[in-house]
Amino acid sequence: MNHNTPFPNLAAPLQLKHNELKNRVIMGSMHTRLETLPNGNARLAKFYTERARGGVGLIITGGHSPNEQGLLEPDGPILNNKEQLKEHREITSAVHEAGAKICLQILHGGRYARLPENVAPSPIRSPINPVTPRELTVEEVDQTISDFVNCARLAEEAGYDGVEIMGSEGYLINQFTAARTNRRDDKWGGSLENRHRLPNEIIRAVRKETSPKFIVMYRISSLELVDNSATGEEIISLAKDVEHAGADIISTGVGWHEARIPTIAYMVPRGAWTFAPRRIKDAVSIPVVASNRLNTPATVEKILSDGDGDLVYLARPFLADPEFVNKALDNRADDINVCIGCNQACLDFIFRAKAATCLVNPRAGSELEIEITKAEHKKRIAVIGGGAAGMAAASLAAERGHDVTLYETSDRLGGQILLAREVPGKEEFNEMLRYYMRQLDTHNVNIQMNTRADLKTIETGKFDEIIIASGVHPRHPDIEGIDHPSVATYPDILSGRKRAGDKIAIIGMGGIGFDMAEFLAAPAINENGADPIERFLNEWGVDRGLSAPGGLSPDGPKHTPSARDITLLQRSATKPGRSLGVTTGWALMASLKMRGVKFANDLTYDHIDDDGLHINRDGKLELIPADTIIVCAGQESERSIINELKSLRLPIHIIGGAKEAGELDALRAISEAFHLAAKI
Repeated sequence: MNHNTPFPNLAAPLQLKHNELKNRVIMGSMHTRLETLPNGNARLAKFYTERARGGVGLIITGGHSPNEQGLLEPDGPILNNKEQLKEHREITSAVHEAGAKICLQILHGGRYARLPENVAPSPIRSPINPVTPRELTVEEVDQTISDFVNCARLAEEAGYDGVEIMGSEGYLINQFTAARTNRRDDKWGGSLENRHRLPNEIIRAVRKETSPKFIVMYRISSLELVDNSATGEEIISLAKDVEHAGADIISTGVGWHEARIPTIAYMVPRGAWTFAPRRIKDAVSIPVVASNRLNTPATVEKILSDGDGDLVYLARPFLADPEFVNKALDNRADDINVCIGCNQACLDFIFRAKAATCLVNPRAGSELEIEITKAEHKKRIAVIGGGAAGMAAASLAAERGHDVTLYETSDRLGGQILLAREVPGKEEFNEMLRYYMRQLDTHNVNIQMNTRADLKTIETGKFDEIIIASGVHPRHPDIEGIDHPSVATYPDILSGRKRAGDKIAIIGMGGIGFDMAEFLAAPAINENGADPIERFLNEWGVDRGLSAPGGLSPDGPKHTPSARDITLLQRSATKPGRSLGVTTGWALMASLKMRGVKFANDLTYDHIDDDGLHINRDGKLELIPADTIIVCAGQESERSIINELKSLRLPIHIIGGAKEAGELDALRAISEAFHLAAKI
């Protein structure tokens, strides 16, 4: 493992001309739930407008249901009557004034709808929804088509430039096209022609009832990743049908929400799915949009220049940085705040019924309340600690005009991020480091490395305020033998200060413990010269040829077994992995299980000796043989400097791990840093 991984170079000038990039990058649909907050409509208008001013040419809204049955949740977004037009016109007018076009996505949840009663082609329950759907009658299917048409007409009347009809990712239309969820024996089920009838009828009707200039996009699953779903040839057949029915553009999605293969999480290599839209692009004559895990200008340009898509669909990258396009066009790609694929504040929040924001950009979703303005009074500010919280606070405070000095006790900035980026699949954390180091340099932060900010140092600096972001240190549990030579902390292993042996016991099953297990169990990134995308597809059992239903390889997943014997342990009786992210934890759990990692919970630690870790479980003493025992049992705040500085009687602000240790939490640390620096 290379512990001096260089930062990615994003600064290479783009070869695409201005209009090519602006007109070929689409801001993809995102469920933000901003509409559920006070002033929701104004929030959405501001959110979209900032992205329009940031250079994107076309924006797709979050999904709006065409009727009450299709709502994803009670009181979710819907467009089905003229009384709603005023609020939509506020959004479309604002986006047009900012220089972009905007399309409304029409999405019927089908069996994914989190309602007391939902509907579907057949009464087959989704594995991710406890409600068994009611089968739509023939009359209701006809009415659903009319509802889609009504929604599209209203969208045009509201000033939208078009609609995107959601036929992907396992929602209602996709449920009709797949044998997995369609067991009907009428004209809406059975044969491929019958299963494709619903999208074709919707597109024909929408095209007929809207003006010729109105954009009709259809979002298709280019690769479904679930059993008993479409093969590659069936997807091509549907794409051709969609084109003939009158669609202007085909946008592509990957996987159903219930698929057991990650599609947009951090462990998915950039551009992993481009082979799927390429197959569609080669089969139709209308533009095709590539999507999923595309987060840098270089990735976008490669897709467009290689011909894998006519356009590119970015969603979360515009959460992370509204000015993505403008910065790329101005050859300021190193100033782009890149999406790291963590899902922690976007998708994970949505699945917890919270409004979305972004780990690397806490202002996302709060544009209406928070404006970054120059400080009224310039202050001298000391920031103690160069981890995520310290870098975020220092760079934004300096951007606002303050004179900022950042003190870091080690010879490297980054803190816990330096460790996180060593975990296989989390290389994207390099982007966070690159971005903050760029901002620190751009805004002339005075960085003092290898320096402990003691009382004398702060007094000499004549500071007005102090921000303490000194972070955390590992907690050492009270276990007999904890000082045994076989014991290491997670920073020891991830930094390379100590090497792990062949038999590993990991104490602690929080996020750090799981990351440690992945670090030790996964093969080296460039093992045998394997291409990261090829290795990912092979490990998760994806067939590039899409010959089998869902594009699933008949041989299934093939994760390389760990070369080490690894056991993850926790005292608690709770289910292993329960603390992990909603949209990423299951994939990490699955990966570790397929690599042969073992899990043990509901136990106590007895002692450590030359034989390994001795535990008590079910009233019996057991031995976990181990030559390396790694402590991942939480953290403690590093706050030794606080009492020393209180005598100065200066305002002291404590953020990040120094404020609260718990699990390592970059989301909270950066959010606290941002909100403090925005008002200090």
